[in-house]
Amino acid sequence: MLVGRVGLAALSILLGAYSFGLNRDLHVKARARYAPSPDEVRQAYDRADHLQESLRNKSYKLTIKPIWYDKDRHFWYLNKLKGDTKEFISVETSHGHRSSAFDHARLAESLSQAASANYLPTQLPFTEIEFSDDLNTMMFSVGTARWKCDLKTYSCTQVGTAPPSDRQESQAQIAEMDTINEPSPFAEETSLFDPTESAQRQRRQRDLNSPDGNWLVTLIDGNIHIQAKDGGKDVLVSKAGITGDGFVGVSWSADSKELVGVRMAPGDHKDVFLIESSPKDGGRAKLHTRPYDLPGDKLDTYDLYVLDPVKLTETKVDMEPIDTGDYPAVRWKKDNRYFTYEKTDRGHGRFRVIEVDAQTGSTRSIIDDKAKTFIDITSHYINYCKETDEIIWRSEQDGWGHLYLTDGLKGSVTNQITKGQWVVRGVDSIDEKARELYFHASGRNEGQDPYLMQYYRINFNGTGLVALTDGNGNHSVQYSPTKKFLIDTYSRIDQEPIHELRRVSDGKLISRFDAADISDLKATGWNYPEVFVAKGRDGQTDIWGMVCRPMHLDPNKKYPIIENIYAGPQDSFVPKTFNAYTRMQSLAELGFIVVQVDGMGTRNRSKAFHDVCWKNLADAGFPDRILWMKALGLRYPYIDLDKVGVYGTSAGGQNSTGAVLFHPEFYKVAVSSAGCHDNRMDKVWWNEQWMGYPVGDWYGEQSNITNASKLKGSLLLMVGEMDTNVPPESTMRLVDALLKAKKDFDFLMLPGFDHTDGGPMGERKRRDFFVHHLLGVEPPERNSMN
Repeated sequence: MLVGRVGLAALSILLGAYSFGLNRDLHVKARARYAPSPDEVRQAYDRADHLQESLRNKSYKLTIKPIWYDKDRHFWYLNKLKGDTKEFISVETSHGHRSSAFDHARLAESLSQAASANYLPTQLPFTEIEFSDDLNTMMFSVGTARWKCDLKTYSCTQVGTAPPSDRQESQAQIAEMDTINEPSPFAEETSLFDPTESAQRQRRQRDLNSPDGNWLVTLIDGNIHIQAKDGGKDVLVSKAGITGDGFVGVSWSADSKELVGVRMAPGDHKDVFLIESSPKDGGRAKLHTRPYDLPGDKLDTYDLYVLDPVKLTETKVDMEPIDTGDYPAVRWKKDNRYFTYEKTDRGHGRFRVIEVDAQTGSTRSIIDDKAKTFIDITSHYINYCKETDEIIWRSEQDGWGHLYLTDGLKGSVTNQITKGQWVVRGVDSIDEKARELYFHASGRNEGQDPYLMQYYRINFNGTGLVALTDGNGNHSVQYSPTKKFLIDTYSRIDQEPIHELRRVSDGKLISRFDAADISDLKATGWNYPEVFVAKGRDGQTDIWGMVCRPMHLDPNKKYPIIENIYAGPQDSFVPKTFNAYTRMQSLAELGFIVVQVDGMGTRNRSKAFHDVCWKNLADAGFPDRILWMKALGLRYPYIDLDKVGVYGTSAGGQNSTGAVLFHPEFYKVAVSSAGCHDNRMDKVWWNEQWMGYPVGDWYGEQSNITNASKLKGSLLLMVGEMDTNVPPESTMRLVDALLKAKKDFDFLMLPGFDHTDGGPMGERKRRDFFVHHLLGVEPPERNSMN
């Protein structure tokens, strides 16, 4: 579904509905704002501080770690249960029958006698078992001893020493509950697609000599020197390279007759500086310097030459220089005459796979993917089939992320493999012989959250699509060794995990053999977060998010709402999988409604949904987020939309500050950590990907620094002085601009910290800032408490 930048009619309708609902609510019953007493504040902080520990180990059977045996006819797994008890379960795969893997009581009795110990059936002293091929005996390790159990008589015999891998319990088996399963969205910004690192890795290649060993290659002063193995002198020296602007790598054809030389013209690689104010070893502050490419900088550029040591020729490839800093990966074809390389144009508006005739240097495009906005390299996928010269690749050319098959010989798209208003999220495996591939996608199941992951198989020609999973949840699968069966585990933030056994041939459900037990978790007063959906700015597109509430919420009072924001276009970020604990819930315990939303401009929906970010990062999906929260407030009158906070880190730091600069009529309080406050001051690939190249006026127009004078709410800035992801001067220049604009704000520099949300001190400051500015009460006075 296409979306517009602004849906004025829909906006008017929703705002009118909100106003009507709010006025109606005020007439029915006026709600007092939640205003805790000092004692209640201390109790709330205590709950928040200890929430994670209080919920630990109260959820069981969340995960399945299958061990397949008997030629895939069975698998066993271990369940960790309440009170440090456990059970070993076996599942027969043809019908999905579930049973105990062995008689726990008989084994405990026999092992206790043999080992002169006292073992309980529910607390056996091992976590790994191994069945014999005839299934008559079972091996396991206790401490340093290896044991065998006869499963007919249950006699236990020590048979040697346990292998080292069995002497410690697997951490995956010990910890059933992953108490914090919140992948950091800004971690993906740090090193993904770093062209400098890619080039450095390639330049360090050691094997420059020909595959048959008859030609020896060295790189000297930017040129390629080729010697015969026994010749003792150069037979060919390239002429195109000079010192500082020369060859940095080679790629030989498999028959050793020709090689491709990669010539580089180096970029500027200007430095950024970090000052370590408090070195661990004391003494003076330390200056750290490193190269860091910014948008608009001159980057490494590459071109290619073909050298023939027999014909003594050097041929320049007819090509546009590769100017994104990406070292070209050369792939020779079987005929040893042609090779390919990939090229993404700077600004990311075009991606090509280009074929080169090594004899002439002529080129042609085999794949040529163009976009009016951007080609998203963060969801890029390409696979070169080894046997058929075909290429499977992902494109959004029809408006959705789908897979295509290209004939590498003809240089034309053979067919679109997947199609529809849904998104391929990844390819799991490819079977070239069967001409089928396994992939996961979202948005195909009608009536489900469009971000939930499902798994599929399809033929290369686009026929025979088989849904391997189906349940309403976010799925992960584990295949049996023969790939006849799979274990499907799925959940949502409002549904604990369910475990199913399915047949791979047709996706048929064999059995639902287990499910998580969260009864102890619920007994603490814990509740599921809520999945909430509302229409976006166009009045048509669904915007999805989640809601966390205080466990002690009083619906007769009004609570401020706080958004956890990260609008980086490289993904979507609202959690979709069950998790007993999140830091959002800890923050909610202080007396807030805490939400997270994926607005327009983020990934994993249609191309039009994603394109909202193009040259427009300051938008950050705010029109959608605001409408979503207003719809939430209409549904739940205890939400106080006059008290709205927002926080985020990295791109989320940019977004949270942008909220109080560009939308102060709605957002009143912001906490921003490690923000990229001006896209001209952050890593080149991430910012040119979304903001375009060359750098234009829109960069400055959307800068938080340029717009610092617009600040009207309360703002806390935090940054680590040793931030190697987003240079800390981005935050410092925002501080400078705010000072020059005579604005009041708070600022915390974190000595020694890298890219961070502030760590424990940052968490404390974030909570305190919201408590003070949104609840209007004072946080605990900790100096007097210590």
